[in-house]
Amino acid sequence: MDHNETPLFSALRRHAEHNPLQFHIPGHKKGMGSDPEFREFIGENALSIDLINIAPLDDLHQPTGVIEQTQKLAADAFGADYTFFSVQGTSTAIITMIMAVCGPGEKIIVPRNIHKSVMAAIIFSGARPIFISPARDGNLGIDHGITTRSVRRALDKHPDAKAVLVINPTYYGICANLKEIVDLAHSYDVPVLVDEAHGVLIHFHEKLPMSAMQAGADMAATSMHKLGGSMTQSSVLNVRAGRVNPTRIQSIISMLTTTSTSYILLASLDTSRRHLAINGHMLAERAIELAQHARAEINQIKDLYCFGEDILGGEATYDYDPTKVTIHVRHLGITGYEAENWLRERYNLEVEMSDMYNILCLITTGDTRDTVEQLLTALRTMSDEFHSKGEVQEMVVKIPEIPHLSLTPRDAFYAETEIVPFKESAGRIIAEFIYVYPPGIPILLPGEVISQQNIDYIVDHVEVGLPVKGPEDRSIQFVKVIVEEEAIF
Repeated sequence: MDHNETPLFSALRRHAEHNPLQFHIPGHKKGMGSDPEFREFIGENALSIDLINIAPLDDLHQPTGVIEQTQKLAADAFGADYTFFSVQGTSTAIITMIMAVCGPGEKIIVPRNIHKSVMAAIIFSGARPIFISPARDGNLGIDHGITTRSVRRALDKHPDAKAVLVINPTYYGICANLKEIVDLAHSYDVPVLVDEAHGVLIHFHEKLPMSAMQAGADMAATSMHKLGGSMTQSSVLNVRAGRVNPTRIQSIISMLTTTSTSYILLASLDTSRRHLAINGHMLAERAIELAQHARAEINQIKDLYCFGEDILGGEATYDYDPTKVTIHVRHLGITGYEAENWLRERYNLEVEMSDMYNILCLITTGDTRDTVEQLLTALRTMSDEFHSKGEVQEMVVKIPEIPHLSLTPRDAFYAETEIVPFKESAGRIIAEFIYVYPPGIPILLPGEVISQQNIDYIVDHVEVGLPVKGPEDRSIQFVKVIVEEEAIF
């Protein structure tokens, strides 16, 4: 296929150049009805292609023209049989994957450190999650992916599972042996769904981990906007036909997608696909070189550590994406949160994320030697300021065992609930989520039985000021639980 073509973007430009008189939404009509300051800042070109699904521009919900051509080009670029565009982020692509294979009461094997969109999909579909604990890294205080052995144990115990979901790569760039996991699941005739939100570049360079489509996975939700150059909220769902039904996938993603689809986001997917298909190898090579330079320099800075190939060799650390630069700051006597705030306040520098012991910096196709050197300068200054001044905290990465799932998350989410004091909630069935950082794994999910161990763990983290997310009461004084009914004898 000719990847120089951009069927949708070209059609949008032609339409704007023809300058038709518009009596349809959006009401700003090429920006003439927009706020003047916003119009001046955004620019007339962008506003001229903020359009709707009129005939010349095709319809994402039932594409037969330029969008269909564009998605076929994307499928070719990603080595997929089909590619579906999402203008509502990778979350919608992930929800689509799960709803395409799971119905009420059916099982899906998932890592415990899943994105919240996976739990949303489980609630929407009524599926029953079978959780696998990810491998924990006691040196860094982070979690990796699930291992082949853990997937085998889950499949042996639950051969009726409708799918296995794998995160590849993790937020920190770590991969297990995806091909091995895919082959194992397929030996049970179980499809594999991949959360590939942080792995768009791995399709385009042999020095990066194997992609989901290369490994033979059945579906992969891939964030073009995170690392592939498209605009925020634009993603793709790549599909390999056989164990999954592309027609059903189209129906479900259409159900979940707004009818007011953004043509600006669709155009950015079209053009980013072109850029990656033609220049992706060169762009990835440059990002890898910059990241490896940064990694080598960081490891020369006092009390900082950035893992590289030295982390490989375990079942959960089969490969890694070097463009994810994880910087371990514990030996400076500060937390990752403190490092993030210091870099923001002192150097006007924003990192991707921080946890108790690390900060994560992404080196992408948009970086240059200059941006990397600015990061290194900031890190050297930070080391000089904090070296030998703070008390190095003991590494703590223990979390409670996965709680007993008493109800499906869907049943718990829609059940009658009441609010009770959190410290008195042991034995009750929770109806909301509680996440604690670090290490970022959900501690309690709807339908699980709260244990005293869960309560103690969460309270300890709240008292030392670590972020707790999920519950309606952000102070975690109260929690929403299922109303208990009197037993009938």
